[in-house]
Amino acid sequence: MQSCRSERIGAPAETVGGAPDAGTGKVSPLAAAMPDRPRVLIVKVSSLGDVVHNMPLVHDLRARWPHCEIDWVVEEGYADLVRLLPQVRRVVPFALRRWRKGLFNGQVWRELGEFRQALREDAYDAIVETQGLLKTAVVSRIARRRHGAPVIGLANATEGSGYEPAARLFYTAPVGVGVHTHSVQRSRLLGAALTGRAPVDPPRFFGEEALALHVNDPLWSDLPARYAVGFHATAGASKRWPLQNWHDLGRRLFAEGLALMLPWGNDAERHMAERIALGVPGARVLPRFSVMQGFGLINRAELVVGVDTGLVHIAAALCRPTVEIYTATWRWKTEGYWSDRIANVGDDGASPGVDEVHAATRRVRGLEPEG
Repeated sequence: MQSCRSERIGAPAETVGGAPDAGTGKVSPLAAAMPDRPRVLIVKVSSLGDVVHNMPLVHDLRARWPHCEIDWVVEEGYADLVRLLPQVRRVVPFALRRWRKGLFNGQVWRELGEFRQALREDAYDAIVETQGLLKTAVVSRIARRRHGAPVIGLANATEGSGYEPAARLFYTAPVGVGVHTHSVQRSRLLGAALTGRAPVDPPRFFGEEALALHVNDPLWSDLPARYAVGFHATAGASKRWPLQNWHDLGRRLFAEGLALMLPWGNDAERHMAERIALGVPGARVLPRFSVMQGFGLINRAELVVGVDTGLVHIAAALCRPTVEIYTATWRWKTEGYWSDRIANVGDDGASPGVDEVHAATRRVRGLEPEG
């Protein structure tokens, strides 16, 4: 199981209103009611980064109950990602966006029936719903539970989250968290309400399979021996890092022997990648690839640097030398805090300069500062 051992392992944000106290010796009522081999359903459907940050919950449950049977409801596009966790017995794909577009399609109704049947196939001893949305809260109550089994969910929003207060009506055991609780810690605290054990750092994410996934994919057969990946693309324009900054950073990395590889996901992002490549010697615009193929690109890279986006969070979870650039989102929400191989620069409304980012790229590679 992949984890990042480091002296820097403390969660960076507030803890919780209702978290268990590991030092009291008390067993939580929810944990006391669990069988030795509980069956637990996790509901976390999206987004890419949030799904990755939810993975430590699986390890926390298994640490408490080594033979715990865990199922996970997740958006169909992220199902293969969750399947990288050998501790997850069954992945239940969720496709609400696609289903909504085909309500007059018989195949959609068959899929909805199969989805409901999958949720009712087994009686769960507990359900942990970490999304905090009305749609996922409803899913948590559709699932079959044994008598008295808790439905655990968020009692409140964290600052800037998409939490929907109506979701709380569907939980039997809502858990309050601090308004500045990190994404990883938030889901772990919901699990802690069930296990009765405070989360232990560092968090663990993927299984060993992820370290070699797609490393030998033919798509990556002609990559240079030494390269950095620049994840420049993000859904929000305000989260982007300026073009000139990418040019300046890319030139500095090239001078250090690293070619800059530039991914993209749509035509606009490809255009930006091409503009970056024009100003950086040795830079290359990559072919389009899937999230799963991205593991191979990341694992072979000497450095990953990018804005606040899902593939950068995957790199941090894999403990690759990673620099996360924040420009228009709060760093405390998603920053990688579990390893010295990860550096977080900038913050909401405080876009970092090239010098700061470049210094961070050297630090995560274990290089001395310039000068």
